[in-house]
Amino acid sequence: MSILHDPVYVLGILCLLVIASANVAKTRFGKKLGTALIVIVFTAVLANLGVIPSASNSIPLYDAIFTYLAPISIFYLLLGVNLTSIKKAGAPMIILFLLGSLTTTMGVLAAWYLLDPQSILCEDGVTIAGMLTGTYTGGSVNFNAIALEYNFQERGILYAGTIAVDNVITTLWIVVTLSIPVACRGFWKDKKVEISKTNLESEEKDKLSMHSLMWLIFLGIAAYFISEGVSEIFPGIPSILTISTIGIILAQFPFVNKLHGSHTLGLYLVFLFLAVIGAYCEISSVMELQEVGVSLLLFAALAVFIHGALLIFIGGLIYRDWDMIAIVSQANIGGGTTAIALAESFGRNELILPAILVGTLGNAVGTYLGFMVVYLL
Repeated sequence: MSILHDPVYVLGILCLLVIASANVAKTRFGKKLGTALIVIVFTAVLANLGVIPSASNSIPLYDAIFTYLAPISIFYLLLGVNLTSIKKAGAPMIILFLLGSLTTTMGVLAAWYLLDPQSILCEDGVTIAGMLTGTYTGGSVNFNAIALEYNFQERGILYAGTIAVDNVITTLWIVVTLSIPVACRGFWKDKKVEISKTNLESEEKDKLSMHSLMWLIFLGIAAYFISEGVSEIFPGIPSILTISTIGIILAQFPFVNKLHGSHTLGLYLVFLFLAVIGAYCEISSVMELQEVGVSLLLFAALAVFIHGALLIFIGGLIYRDWDMIAIVSQANIGGGTTAIALAESFGRNELILPAILVGTLGNAVGTYLGFMVVYLL
């Protein structure tokens, strides 16, 4: 086994990049970018240089981080969220998310008629349009649901290329959404939605003791085990919804509420997850498809750009909370986990729970919107 595929080596590099990103984020220049963006950029550069595996030569470690660490990180972050935080943020987040889902659908349809990708993608173009609508509403679950319905996974390199395009656009959109608040405030002043502060604001809650660490690790593993068991018994219930529910319920118990460090531990795992997202940003896989790859990339990029432009404009007219708009857009395009990373980066801890909830909502409606686009086209 080559060192590039050694999970210990790769995990060590990812951990080192998180450390480096956190330190760079403390500099004058890094403070403007934030740890989340820096770790994505660092891992994307190393993956494209061949220092660590990328999407085309992915290793089981990456799948393990997506499968285990990502949902458990959400669980830990939810342990510090008070249910009162959703009382005011609930309606605005849901309205903005549904608006974002609508603008995603509009973006895909508009890009279809503006670029005419069917001339290059032929009959596969309609299926891809539906897949992109699904994934940019709720995530990979919707992407694969539509692909399986039309046996698109049998298309080999085109299927892999579509995944690569999705990874590239998703990664780039994380960069864009991290920049939206700063950019928008330059010409349109914030009008932030007032949200109840949660107990995550306390610095004392961030200190991780041995007592807390032992309980947190046990609770995280137990919650994941239970969520997977529930999904096997009730396949229609996403495991992420179950583990999120467990976290919300446990957060209301005084014993769990007194466990310090869940925020710190959860955020660290989120950074590892984002590192893998960066590693999956593989430009070469898109370019290998040549004209088809470029057409796919332009189609997806224009669809997401239209989504963002419409959401910023309409959302600005309604709420003008740029942090919230950016988080909602990221929940659409990248899913609940990356939306949480944005909430953390913006210091909007009260939006963690709403970000999870709207991300789950995306899983519910994304497939339907994807099939609707296929039907319309």
